[in-house]
Amino acid sequence: MNPQRTIALAALFAAGLAFGAGASAQTPATGKTATPSARSATKAAPQLDARAMALLKDMSSALTAAQSMAFTAVVTYESPSSIGPALAYSTTSEVLLQRPNKLRVITLGDGPAAEYSYDGKTITAFAPAENLVAVTDAPPTIDAMLKAAFDKAAIYFPFADIVGADPFGNIADGLSKAFHIGQSKVVGGTTTDMIAVASDTVFMQIWIGAQDKLPRRMRAVFRGDPLMLRHDVEFSNWKLDPVIAAEAFAAVNAANAKKIDFAAPKPPQPPKAARKPAKAR
Repeated sequence: MNPQRTIALAALFAAGLAFGAGASAQTPATGKTATPSARSATKAAPQLDARAMALLKDMSSALTAAQSMAFTAVVTYESPSSIGPALAYSTTSEVLLQRPNKLRVITLGDGPAAEYSYDGKTITAFAPAENLVAVTDAPPTIDAMLKAAFDKAAIYFPFADIVGADPFGNIADGLSKAFHIGQSKVVGGTTTDMIAVASDTVFMQIWIGAQDKLPRRMRAVFRGDPLMLRHDVEFSNWKLDPVIAAEAFAAVNAANAKKIDFAAPKPPQPPKAARKPAKAR
């Protein structure tokens, strides 16, 4: 499991603006890990329950069988507070996807709104409240675009694991443990199978629809995070293979916005100390 492709990372935008998740969004702490030789000497054989892995494969097949899809993702993530217990922030994203190279994400929540459009050629990130837009050339597939957006501007979508060409590979790669927990009738308004998966970097619990095999909830904690902050995303309003208009992925609202660089946000600079007036002699 690649820590850059899990639900904990926030979607950050250029020029110090935090889109969607707000400026307090946390990235997983890396912590110190053993050297590769030490890990290989002590690492136990993976314990991968057959039912849990089959459910992951079924989920991946249900997602990749659709040439287009729409869903709502509600993300809740924890952030440290000055009083001790973590604070919780939430975002809501309306997602529209068409394989192999179109994606639109409209995000609202505890922070500035954001709109992202990918049409197979360019990525456009638009902040409607500030009327700012950043545009850059993009690779010709959704997977490559997601990586480019993260590498160039620290933009990450909390549902990146499930919108690519291989959701099973995104989640199953590097797993050390996977098991079936049981069923729930609470999440997503339907019966779900609950599974847990773990790697060297993250522990994740996933709720998968018992009938439609679609993801309904994903919850993660990172091993390297000393605060053990929790990150949660719930999926709803699934529509598979909807008819999508060609112009749906055009960044129409950003046409008259002020252009800024498509780049990673810069850390805030501490205020400069005021110079004291020279003492009279």
